[in-house]
This record gives sequence, C-alpha cells and structure tokens, in this order.
Amino acid sequence: MTETPAARLPGASRPVAMVTGPTSGIGHAYATRLASLGYDLVLVARDEQRLVALGEEMSRRFDTRSQVLAADLADRADRERVAERLGEGVEFLVNNAGLGISGEFWSNDWEKLRAQLDVNVTAVTQLTHAALPPMIAAAKGAIVNVASVAGLIPGRGSTYSASKAYVVSLSEGLAGGLAGTGVRVQALCPGFVHTEFHDRAGIDMSSLPKPMWLDVEQVVAGSLRDLESNQVVSVPGAQYKVLTTVAGMIPRSLLVRASRTLFNARGRT
Repeated sequence: MTETPAARLPGASRPVAMVTGPTSGIGHAYATRLASLGYDLVLVARDEQRLVALGEEMSRRFDTRSQVLAADLADRADRERVAERLGEGVEFLVNNAGLGISGEFWSNDWEKLRAQLDVNVTAVTQLTHAALPPMIAAAKGAIVNVASVAGLIPGRGSTYSASKAYVVSLSEGLAGGLAGTGVRVQALCPGFVHTEFHDRAGIDMSSLPKPMWLDVEQVVAGSLRDLESNQVVSVPGAQYKVLTTVAGMIPRSLLVRASRTLFNARGRT
C-alpha cells in the first residue's frame, strides 16, 4: 500500500498540528511544545487578534508557519469550517477548547448550557471524526482530547463532568478501534491547572489547597510521555494519579460524597 503523505501548509515541508483553544493555558503550552518539535500549526479560537499574535510568536521562536482559523466551536457553521480543514489532513490534533460555567444547572440559561455541550462534546466528536480518515490513510497521526479528572471522578458539577466523561469514553473506544492503524488517541485528564479557565467561568478556586495545582508544562510533558507509551488515559501529576487510582477502588456512592467534600461542586455546572 502506498503511504499517503500528511497535508502541509502551502510552501512548507513540516508536519502540521491543529490546536483548538491555543491562546492560553494547556492549549498554548501544547502549541508551543509542538512548534518546538518541528510542527507547523493550525490555530483555532474565537479571538483572531490573539491567534495572530500567537502565530507571530511561534514564528519568531521556532520558525513555525501558522494558519489562523478564527472560529467559535459553539457555532455549527464555524465547526464545519474547522472540520473541513481537518479533512485536508493534519498529523496531530489537540482538541483542547473547553467551556465551564458557574452557577447551578437548574438556574442557568439553556443557551449557555447548549453552548457548553457543543464546545465540550459536539466539537470534539466532529473534529475527531474529520481528522481520522486522512490520518488512517497516511497510517500516522495522533489525537489528544483534553478531558479532565472531572470525567473520571463524579461530583464536580453536572454538565461539565458529564461532558468530560464522554470525552474519556469516546477516546477509549476509538483507541481500541484504531489499534494497528498507526493512529493514536489519548484522553488527557488533568486536575486543577493554573490557566485562565476558572476565571473565565467565574468559579472561585481560592479554597483549593496549593498541592492540588498543576502547571501547564507539567501537563503537556506528561501527555506526550503517555502518548509515546500508548497510554490512552493520561492523568498528569502524582497527586491525581493516586486520587484516580483510589477512586477506582471505592464504591461510587462513597466516591461522589467524597468528591463533593474535596472539590466543592456547588456553584458550578
């Protein structure tokens, strides 16, 4: 069988990685690491100005070419544009964009909840679906779906935890089906990370103990190590590895109560 080459940016010869939500946090750290490893980038987020600035930064630091796609992944037409670009081929996809909401489920506006699920679930599913055929044809590729420890330990909110549990389950199922194709899929499940996420969501994290915080570089380094060893569910940080291991050993009802006490799920959706 003749190997199908992965798509390149016009006039370039380096492999291409797409990162959604790359302007801050885990997405920014992943874009930086991939650029340092020799990838050109397709950068996807709502803020075009910040995307352009990031592309210029990557060009200065790593001589990386960047294609900017300003898109709101809660919008169907924008998701389809991004999916169409993935159909042209990339070698690495990081589905990092995510949306958290403060307040209780029953008092939140339905359109905000719908947008959250479209970003956290629909976009991850659609973009993964679009990326896989070219990767399988090339017998090479990697997809990192950024989930959360909230997808492994119930009780930290409602729709957010449910959306991340979906991402974990989707990734595990795909990994089994893709065995032998040369394409790897990972569900990255970080705990609490120093990013803009909680501030944007309006969630007060001042009571969280300092040892529970992770740095974005630590998260990305752990993800890449686990990807190389074909670890489908990646849980960065020793404290969260212990926590999720213990969580798998106790009754679910007890786990939910413990999670409520430890992480205070009130006021988050």
